[in-house]
Amino acid sequence: QVQLVESGGGLVQAGGSLRLSCAASGRTFTSATMGWFRQAPGKEREFVAAINWDGGSTPYQDSVKGRFTISRDNAKNTVYLQMSSLKPEDTAVYYCAAGYRARVAPHEYRYWGQGTQVTVSS
Repeated sequence: QVQLVESGGGLVQAGGSLRLSCAASGRTFTSATMGWFRQAPGKEREFVAAINWDGGSTPYQDSVKGRFTISRDNAKNTVYLQMSSLKPEDTAVYYCAAGYRARVAPHEYRYWGQGTQVTVSS
């Protein structure tokens, strides 16, 4: 079992930055692929970024490439999402997820956090 708790969301102006954190507890965090997803009102949950166990693979959604950076600290059981040059269309609830042999599809992830709201004002 893996428990995930996100933090770091908030209200920011367009062009600003935020860093989301996801603290994990439970077994085998270090072997899990960690992902960030987001869901805006009235829309489906969508993939944002993922990172495999050693950071060697970090796929991103095209719309966030060059603006968002995912990283992990296995010693702290924490994964981060650094978000820069934020746009109003980035507004959503952001979820952290953990899975094994997972990549970009939500169904590949077994464990989910409760989400943190990110609001970008224009």
